[in-house]
Amino acid sequence: MNSEKWKSRKVVVVGAGDVGATFAFSLAQSGLADEIALIDLNKNLVAGQVLDLSHGMPYYPPVSIHEGDKEDYADAQAIVITAGASQRPGESRLELLQRNARIMEGIVDDIIEQGSAAVILIVANPVDILTRVALERSGWDRSRVIGSGTVLDSARFRYLISRYCGVGVHNVHAYILGEHGDSEFAAWSLTNIGGVPVDAYCMENGTKDTWQNEKSRIEEQVRRSAYHIIDYKGSTYYAVALALVRIIGAILRNQSSVLTVSVLLQGEYGQEDVCISVPCLVDGDGMKRVIKAELTETESEALARSAEVLRKAYGVLA
Repeated sequence: MNSEKWKSRKVVVVGAGDVGATFAFSLAQSGLADEIALIDLNKNLVAGQVLDLSHGMPYYPPVSIHEGDKEDYADAQAIVITAGASQRPGESRLELLQRNARIMEGIVDDIIEQGSAAVILIVANPVDILTRVALERSGWDRSRVIGSGTVLDSARFRYLISRYCGVGVHNVHAYILGEHGDSEFAAWSLTNIGGVPVDAYCMENGTKDTWQNEKSRIEEQVRRSAYHIIDYKGSTYYAVALALVRIIGAILRNQSSVLTVSVLLQGEYGQEDVCISVPCLVDGDGMKRVIKAELTETESEALARSAEVLRKAYGVLA
């Protein structure tokens, strides 16, 4: 890294909408960042968000929050991109994807222009596709351009298991892998409660008769969670903001955390040429390495199917 142009604990947030602003709010409260720059093409929106956030200064750990511009990319440690276009009436998903890909390329071009040494975290959806767009546009090593992937989906998964099993959520270790979307799947073989495989735990604690049906229900509930929340209130932002704080914390504090971020696979799990979520070690330099977990044959097939869905979607952009 070019230490002369890099500030430890400076985060640039691109996009001042619900997700970007809620993330900035959560990050400010966490004490992880020393400086937060918020960027948006809507100057009134970003000015209002920064003013509102700044009025909370007496209640945060020490942090600087300000309106940013592309020059802020130059010395950031991490850049979080939440910006993206909303679907227009009559616009197809492909047309929306193409517009968002162009937006992402423009942001990445500005980052490159500033000679940034930051780690880029993509949040805008479809996150796996836009992570690959950003990575290829940047020409950077895959470790420095990652997507938020299924970190939030995995949190939802842990929450639902904890409720069913009646244990604290922090004692549940579980991952959703694959696309952040309809083809994602639960890696049940990697799921444990206090070190006990989840199947064994549930069989030993009086839920044997209902557990197999409950597994299917939990997995489907995770997959449909965002749809339900959007139906109820229009968008999701609280939980995703906290998931982003968890990822950024691993980067700012060099924590070497295991997180299911979306990364470009280069032969791991038998897949390549696709950005997809698998367990990864995340530290100050971004994605340090892909963790090669032992999946069952069924899970490996599910990952392959999900990867193919993403390759086809990305291919449409070409």
